[in-house]
Order: sequence, then C-alpha cells, then structure tokens
Amino acid sequence: MRLLVVLFSLLVTPAFAIETVVKDAATIRLGDTTYRLAGIDAPELDQRCVNSFADPVACGVEARDALVKRIGGRGVSCRDLGPDTAFKGRRIGACVAGGDAASLAEAMVADGYALSTAQDFAAQQADAKAQRKGLWKGCFVAPKDFRNWTTTAPLLGAACRDDKRAETTALLFPPEPPAPDGCSVKAKIAKRARLTGNVGVYQLRGCPSYASLTKPNRWFCSEDDARAAGFRKAFNCRVSGPR
Repeated sequence: MRLLVVLFSLLVTPAFAIETVVKDAATIRLGDTTYRLAGIDAPELDQRCVNSFADPVACGVEARDALVKRIGGRGVSCRDLGPDTAFKGRRIGACVAGGDAASLAEAMVADGYALSTAQDFAAQQADAKAQRKGLWKGCFVAPKDFRNWTTTAPLLGAACRDDKRAETTALLFPPEPPAPDGCSVKAKIAKRARLTGNVGVYQLRGCPSYASLTKPNRWFCSEDDARAAGFRKAFNCRVSGPR
C-alpha cells in the first residue's frame, strides 16, 4: 500500500487541523492544496537509480521516505509563492516543519535527496555530493531528465562509471519499469500528445488499451498526478480513476 503520512499543519489551530500528505520527495498536499517545494527538484516517485553495488533501487520511493523522516511527525506550514508553471494544478511553497530554521527544500538538498535549482542551495548540494549523501552515493540522472526520458543525460553520483554507461542507462531507463506500490496509472511519452500540449498519454485500469501498454515510461498513483506531469488520458478511455 502506498505510504501516506498524515501530519498536522501549524497553519491552523488543532481544532481545524489540515491533513498533510507527502506525495513524493518534492511534493506535499496540505488540505486541498498541493505544493512543490521551492528551489529544488527531486526524484519522481517512480524514478529508478543505481546504488553503490550497481543494483537498481527505487530511489524515488527512498527520497519520498527521506522527506517523511525529515518531517518526523511535526506540523508543516507553507508560504504560497504562486502557481507552479511546470506542474499543472500545483503551487510553489516555501515549507517548513516544526520550528526548523531551514526549509524542507534546503534540508532535502543537504540530505542528498534533491537537487538545487538555480543557486538556491548550491552550497548544500556541493556538500552532499562531496560527502556522498543520499542519491550521491549511487548513480542517477537529474529528475527533469528522467521525466523527459532523456537516455543520453549526464550520469550523476559517486558510483557512475564511464565504462558501464550503457548498462547503467538500461537500469535507469528500464524498458518495463516496475510500478511503485499503489500506483497503477500507466503513462507513455508520445509525440502525438504534443498536438494537445501534453507530453504523453496515460491509461487507467479498465481502459481498452491498459493491458496492451506493456512498456510504459512512467507510473502514477492518480489521474491528478499524471495530469500534473503533463499527460492526458487516452481518448478511448472513459473510466475514471483515483484523483
């Protein structure tokens, strides 16, 4: 079962506490609002990496769990910085847990489970890389390169080897990627979807072509997550899935 960690927000009094759900390593939902943590990019929930033993690992799940651990059952509050232009229906938030001085975004970069965008947390990223924390002890591609399925993307991390690039790339971009627990929405990057301003098409259980889509690029836990990432529902699919 997909892990949903429920916390309490400091934005309101306990009598009207807002449910908080950690969706992935850079995304949390406070009540009805979903925030992407400002200043970072982190592995998608279905992203794969390679560990220091050259074995594939579900680093997207590991990074999500690192955010859960970082929050540690404390209240979370977010300052709304406006709409997210990259993920549909999301907001950008500067979010903190408890009385921490550092934001969750900064902490995730410092722990090695997220990349800094621009120069926001460049020093923390350099330190995490030098100390081989989190993702940096293995081998991975930047989340944006995973989302775009860029198989020629630079390999990052201490365990990357130039002489094993082909083998590593095959592990990072598997032809039949496994689905994270509780995530059954299949998605395929498709050029034809660009005609409607999307990056690909998704299929739900019960869609006519669900079973025949044997090599999806992505897995999502809900239609909302698939749409936020820029995918549209297959035209021949009329069923509705979890939001």
